[in-house]
Amino acid sequence: MTETLVLGAGGRIGRMLRGVWPGQGIWHARQGGDLAWDMLADPVPGQLHPDVVLNLAGVTDARAPMEHNVALAQAAWQAAAAIGARYVFLMSSAAVYGVAQRVWREDDALAPVSAYGEAKARMENAARAWQAAGGPGLTILRLGNVAGADALLGRAQPGVPVQLDPVASQRGPLRSYIGPRSLAQVLARLADLAATGTTLPPVLNIAAADVAMGDLLDAAGLDWFYGDENPAVVPQVSLDTTRLNALCPLPAVAGLPATMVAEWHGCVA
Repeated sequence: MTETLVLGAGGRIGRMLRGVWPGQGIWHARQGGDLAWDMLADPVPGQLHPDVVLNLAGVTDARAPMEHNVALAQAAWQAAAAIGARYVFLMSSAAVYGVAQRVWREDDALAPVSAYGEAKARMENAARAWQAAGGPGLTILRLGNVAGADALLGRAQPGVPVQLDPVASQRGPLRSYIGPRSLAQVLARLADLAATGTTLPPVLNIAAADVAMGDLLDAAGLDWFYGDENPAVVPQVSLDTTRLNALCPLPAVAGLPATMVAEWHGCVA
């Protein structure tokens, strides 16, 4: 397996991935991990020689400057160039697409509606400029929801029912999800492909399947109920994963709610 430097592994997704990563990784966090490094203040340590850099570092909490999403990605890019990495994966988000009811493809125009989505879109634009000036290969990963690191399962509390918006003919809104173990397998596979010189697309959507929120909560054994009719609800926001499936096909079982929940429960988070 390809030696991969995973930046920002102190976050929830990073901690999940570390528990199930199928290959050799160097796990970075500002405090702890294999590598302790303040990405925004210090130069990258010079003893590293990974083939691939995966950047998970970013800001989601509105209490921190959203522009750090750009600065952290730039630090990852500069670090990869400095240590001679062959390829860089920068983690973006499905939030760059907005919330229109549709299946989003990588070539679609972006329409973010949140400060986080707007910051990630700016990061993507900046990353393309960095690569145009020369350096490692680059793929931007637009991640959907990760079971257990999301607002639905990740914030649910036992004994406190979750309220869902009612959606005709389905059990709550439909969203694109992936389990953390499947995500680790996809990312490790992409790293292997990059290290062997496989041509990869500049942008990839990352998800396993579309899942109704009610089905996911049922699989997790969490109580839920329908709230009042909400005219503003978006019944479906989906990621097209045709490109991803051609490179990293997942078994059909990876798209089942029960599998995603089992992967979440099996992770160290």
